[in-house]
Amino acid sequence: MSTAGPHDTIGLTTISRTVASLAVNVVHTVERAVVGEARMRTARGNAWEAVCADRARADQRA
Repeated sequence: MSTAGPHDTIGLTTISRTVASLAVNVVHTVERAVVGEARMRTARGNAWEAVCADRARADQRA
């Protein structure tokens, strides 16, 4: 019997995930540099914009 486990190899999916992860990090860094820290879009900011839009629509209906 062999006690050696399966060989860990780098597959196409591993490479694709690595490239995608690096691309996301680059885009995030460029956005932060171009737009600025104060104007970065966040989940909290998006949620607040949605709340404000809902309130504005409610006001228009009233």
